[in-house]
Amino acid sequence: MAILSCDNLEKSIGTRNLFSGISFHIHSKEHIGLIGPNGSGKSTLLRILAGIIEQDDGTVTCKNGNHLVYLPQVEEIPANLTILQAALEASKDDALDASTKETQAIIALSKIGFVDMEQKVSELSGGWLKRLSIARQIAREPEIMLLDEPTNHLDIAGIEWLEDFLKKAPFAYVLVSHDRLFLENTTNKVMELNEIYDGGLLTFECPYNEFLERRELFINGERSRFESLSNKSRNEQKWVKSGVKARGTKQKARLQEAESIKNEVSKLRTQTAKPKKVLIDFETTDRKTKRLATLHSVCKSFGEKVITTGLDLTITPNMRIGLLGNNGVGKTTIMKMIAGEIEPDSGSINITTGCKILHFNQNRQIVDENQTLGEALSLTGSDTVIYRGKELHISTWARKLKFKNDQLKSPISALSGGERARVIMGRLMLQTADILLLDEPTNDLDIESIEVLEESLMDFPGALIFVTHDRELLDRVSTVLLALDGAGGVTTFSSYNQWKNRNNTLNKKQVDVSAIKKDITPKKTQIKKITKLSYNEQREWDSMEEAILNAETKLADMQNNPVDAVAQPEDFTNYCEELGKAQQRVDDLYNRWSEIEAKLAEIQENKS
Repeated sequence: MAILSCDNLEKSIGTRNLFSGISFHIHSKEHIGLIGPNGSGKSTLLRILAGIIEQDDGTVTCKNGNHLVYLPQVEEIPANLTILQAALEASKDDALDASTKETQAIIALSKIGFVDMEQKVSELSGGWLKRLSIARQIAREPEIMLLDEPTNHLDIAGIEWLEDFLKKAPFAYVLVSHDRLFLENTTNKVMELNEIYDGGLLTFECPYNEFLERRELFINGERSRFESLSNKSRNEQKWVKSGVKARGTKQKARLQEAESIKNEVSKLRTQTAKPKKVLIDFETTDRKTKRLATLHSVCKSFGEKVITTGLDLTITPNMRIGLLGNNGVGKTTIMKMIAGEIEPDSGSINITTGCKILHFNQNRQIVDENQTLGEALSLTGSDTVIYRGKELHISTWARKLKFKNDQLKSPISALSGGERARVIMGRLMLQTADILLLDEPTNDLDIESIEVLEESLMDFPGALIFVTHDRELLDRVSTVLLALDGAGGVTTFSSYNQWKNRNNTLNKKQVDVSAIKKDITPKKTQIKKITKLSYNEQREWDSMEEAILNAETKLADMQNNPVDAVAQPEDFTNYCEELGKAQQRVDDLYNRWSEIEAKLAEIQENKS
């Protein structure tokens, strides 16, 4: 039996119809992923189910006694409350006694990882604020939970935690997410909200990846039906145009059937048409240089929080660097230092003369919220833009970014998060860049736009440094991963799974200090002060500059003489492997330079 039913829901915002004729049921313990293009009304539908806003037409029926809770994308929790007070605040209108509410809140907070119930909300990071938002609603013991982009502000570790939690959830839930792996791991039913479908909704009871396969089969079947009905419709329309007068019952019925077939063909044409993809394509300056930027012994701290201690990095064209690490380790800080927005405490960041850097900030501030979409899409305020040397009218540019003409006069404040992201992407595409810095570029983008972004970034000939919690995009796009450990260390990995497996291994090897017997007294070790480099280290140091120069020359020669992947596929595979080794040799030499330089500094300190 359904615990919540929707029948013929309809909703418009201003003159824009979001959806109409939406009908579906939610059953006990169903784990539903709600997907669809930006602006299709996913968040609006959740708010209607939660009773926050009213539908224009249709009904929502919830089984008597069912407890439904709603988790919005952004939730304002008073900063002066303790986490226990915050959890109790969410349940203030629930029909339970105070003691039961407190017990449930403490249990939920403990399950989610909170230890100090008196900790202030103001002390929590963005990721832990999201966990608190989830815990507040879990504590109310819902039968149905509505989650709108629950992975926003969570780091990868937080997303994996939430996945595990939702897999075991004893309640039904509907979640809106654009994270493909998260959807695959948390759903047993997927609903796609899209006006092209009959009834505005396509539903299959299966995980996300299977949904994609079944959707493709469904659309292919509809295309076959479209071709068959199109032929039949053409014949019927010829008969209608022949001037036959519908005097008899059979002729009237045939005319009605001809009109019905014509309408069905029109609907199928829309439903089976190849969707137009949003344009996401960044333009490089085509700068012919072997090195765009060099970071040498870069150190950065904020008070006691250490970001990096001696980071060495050479950035060259075609590098795609993914930054990994939990929230707060300093991924955004590194990008800001490269962009020149903040300075390192020590070390140097050298940007090649004339190198252009574009920074996509996760805060996505648009200067004037009252600007119209048309004004915001142009860098100059003109009704035309210049893209790749061609002049385009602003309406043409808007369509390439999947906006409708009737949105051009709408204020920025009326746009969804995904639409705002596309505006900023569009503004960046009107500029050229040698280095792209993208901080959470997938936030709020729909799945189709994320897939287009993925392709564009893989084709970008400049250098890319990016942060994302989308694990699929991270693995597919990056050529190297730099993992920050939160204590100033940076380690290189080739894939997300390599980093994850390393972390799992380290966690298993952690020793429980409390298990060490107190009566065992460790031996005191005399630490010998270093007064000079060893013979081999001195020789290595003396030849270091020449070794780096030779390694960089070899790397540059390889980059300037690429192998044709189409004409010589086998040689191209070997070329890519050797190129990776050459890049690694340069990185290793810089790292070794940093190690010996640190040793020399220690020797100098010991002498003084």
